[in-house]
Amino acid sequence: MRTMNVLISGASVAGLTLAYWLQQAGFQPTVVERAPGLRRGGQAIDIRGSALPVVERMGLLDKIRAASTDMRGMAYVDGRGAELSRSTEATLTGGLIDNDDVEIMRDDLTTLLFDASHYGAEFLFGDVITSIEQDDDCVDVRFRNGPPRSFDLVIGADGLHSHVRGLVFGPEAKFLHFLGSYLAVFSVENFLDLDRWQTYHTTGDALVGVYSARRNTEARAMLLFGSPKLDFDHRDVDRQKTLLAERFADVGWETPRLLASMWDAPDFHFDSMSQIHLDHWSKGRVGLVGDAGYCASPRSGQGTSLALVGAYVLAGELANSRDDHRAAFSRYQDVMRDYVHTNQRLAQHRSDGSERTADDLARAAHSIALPHYPRLG
Repeated sequence: MRTMNVLISGASVAGLTLAYWLQQAGFQPTVVERAPGLRRGGQAIDIRGSALPVVERMGLLDKIRAASTDMRGMAYVDGRGAELSRSTEATLTGGLIDNDDVEIMRDDLTTLLFDASHYGAEFLFGDVITSIEQDDDCVDVRFRNGPPRSFDLVIGADGLHSHVRGLVFGPEAKFLHFLGSYLAVFSVENFLDLDRWQTYHTTGDALVGVYSARRNTEARAMLLFGSPKLDFDHRDVDRQKTLLAERFADVGWETPRLLASMWDAPDFHFDSMSQIHLDHWSKGRVGLVGDAGYCASPRSGQGTSLALVGAYVLAGELANSRDDHRAAFSRYQDVMRDYVHTNQRLAQHRSDGSERTADDLARAAHSIALPHYPRLG
């Protein structure tokens, strides 16, 4: 039987997980990533509910738990740094502390996923797809740097601003639903000497926070604010930093120090809280997985779990219907649809002013019965 070759755009959680499971099914994955290597930085992310068996079946759960943030709690302070409240039961980034969920830094997770997937996959770092043309037999792809190639399937795992989605499904504006706020995350020194702790200051519709990372050897700054939709290029980092500097110029506490550190941060990330809503996650031989197809936004707390589960289910359905990609894509969406909608509603629930409870999150995290796919090995 001929080995099917699959091009995956994006080397983050969804793309790396898909590359791993496609190898288990006997496919040949190629991963193209715009960055010159794995992207560093990012916020603390959570693996919950039905996503935990995915990483367990990959043999990674113990390593992921060992690299967890191990947070002890959080506090809110006023503009002078005086503590207003504290909790050792939950944190803003991870929710309840006493549960089976795992919170881990995004780049620690992607490093573990890359270590598990890269031996049997081809990686094209520092390149990007420029065109996609498909027919009944294959997908012809052109790259910015590498030579043209043909693949059996192409999967967009390239995030909220998916380039594959734009080339094949149409302009982003058709699918992006803005939730009314913006988030920035970047690395800073642990200048507050936080010990597995998070500290936040709020004023009006703005929140500034710092939390320790990697056993307190560093920290992450988080700036969140509500706003009407802003007009900026998502790749124009200087403009994004200027927007933040202007928006947070008069915010107290440690904000001036964080803004000063922001300008030199090597891993600065800024984007809207938005979701992606598509009627169909595939078109011919091209499919979407994770944020590219059904971003729930960081507000949901479930983006990583959706990516892990989605990649596993997609690989499993492709393995089950190796000779019929249309059937595989259709079944993948059937299996995932309610799970995606339930988790997207978590963020919508919060945006209308009502409170999301821990029970709401737990129900959403377990709202899919993870299939078993014998053909994945």
